[in-house]
Amino acid sequence: MTRAYKRTSFIPWLPAFFALLIIGGGGMAVILTQTLPTLGPRWLFFFFLMLFASGFFLPLAWFINLRFPSNPPAESIVIIRQAILGGIFVSLLAWLQMGRVLTLLLGGIILIVLIVIEFFLRLWERGRWKPNQEAD
Repeated sequence: MTRAYKRTSFIPWLPAFFALLIIGGGGMAVILTQTLPTLGPRWLFFFFLMLFASGFFLPLAWFINLRFPSNPPAESIVIIRQAILGGIFVSLLAWLQMGRVLTLLLGGIILIVLIVIEFFLRLWERGRWKPNQEAD
């Protein structure tokens, strides 16, 4: 049977987790304390915020996929994609808040849209034909 290996330990994810948190948090600290809010540092702030939030969402995405298994099981790239979507969500909220246009309704709509995008991506992955896999 060629089923994806289901990891029950977060230890393989620790290097990525710490790298995202350290690079994102360190970059945000440098941007916030050492630069003026011009165009370049502002975009760097969003980039480092996305890295930091992706690091924060990585264990959460791993745990949700462990707690609620799917068929086919979520691969590593799916967990990474879900963490990146969480980082994009936080960065988008920060960007909208800087423009003073963020509302609770708009944040909820963006969250629902990202969840629907992830749902359709998982549905597409489940529906792809994989000729090298044996039938279950």
